[in-house]
Amino acid sequence: MIPHLPSPSRPQGPIFIVGAPRSGTTMLQYRLRNHPRISLPTGESHFFIPLYRNQENYGDLSRLENVRGVLQAMHAQSRDFLETDLHGLKFDVDALAGELHAEGRYTIPAIISGLFEKNAQGEGKSRWGDKTPYYVMHIPKLIEWFPDAQIVHLIRDGRDVALSLFGRQHDFSVYNTYFAAEYWESYLEKGRALGTQLPSDQYMELRYEDLLAQPEDSMQRICTFLGETYSPELFAVESVDDPGKTPLVHEPLKADNAGKWRRKMTPAQIRAFESVAGKTLREFGYDLVTSGTPPGLAVKAAYRLHNKMLTHFWKRARRTFA
Repeated sequence: MIPHLPSPSRPQGPIFIVGAPRSGTTMLQYRLRNHPRISLPTGESHFFIPLYRNQENYGDLSRLENVRGVLQAMHAQSRDFLETDLHGLKFDVDALAGELHAEGRYTIPAIISGLFEKNAQGEGKSRWGDKTPYYVMHIPKLIEWFPDAQIVHLIRDGRDVALSLFGRQHDFSVYNTYFAAEYWESYLEKGRALGTQLPSDQYMELRYEDLLAQPEDSMQRICTFLGETYSPELFAVESVDDPGKTPLVHEPLKADNAGKWRRKMTPAQIRAFESVAGKTLREFGYDLVTSGTPPGLAVKAAYRLHNKMLTHFWKRARRTFA
């Protein structure tokens, strides 16, 4: 497949899909993967921020062995991602180190770009991206390393996010509604505070509910923001025998996947969530069904302690039975 050649004015920077966990970022990732120019691995990288924090430890990257060290650190952090979610190349540390070094990629962002660019080329694509939700908390680091990056912040009603988190509570260490509300609120508030410092052509917000209700309009908005041509093939889905933890990405978009909290949350859970994050829900255009009166400090402290104790218990149990 021959990559689509960009026009001189078309954006070429990486695309980052970010947001609170369980906000539909994987669904958006799979839709954008269908674009003829955009390469998005099917998993989450997770190694950008650890590499950023430890970048001084890798020494002079004009030396081949240090480039190899960066790739080894990536692999130690995100083995499954590198071995199964890059569909345009085989992650071979020695071969890649030699290629990247020969290309003069002597900084960590240049090495990362080289890896993703080679993967994109292997897929016949010309632009790369990444979906790792928690990078929403580190937008300035992404922009420092990739000044021409564009950020798509996907936002979902926190009450539906809470239900989804409870379905995988041991993965996210979220064990009660109060803590789920604080967890969701922290992502949205930090993401908006950081993102709105960027120019409007570099950061956009999109609500998951709007994507489900007006899919074509929403995807056209995203494509316009990214400077890419809209195509109906973005909505193509491929059924699989084993959909894994995210079966909905292999199905057409369904508007009724929004608002599940109205049927599945108890009145007490709704009241608890809205008491913590009511202000943030309103700010992002979500209606409340309770007064949203904030809980007292003692109540907050009790639920935080409850979540902390259960987190500690399950982590210890995992170590015991691993």
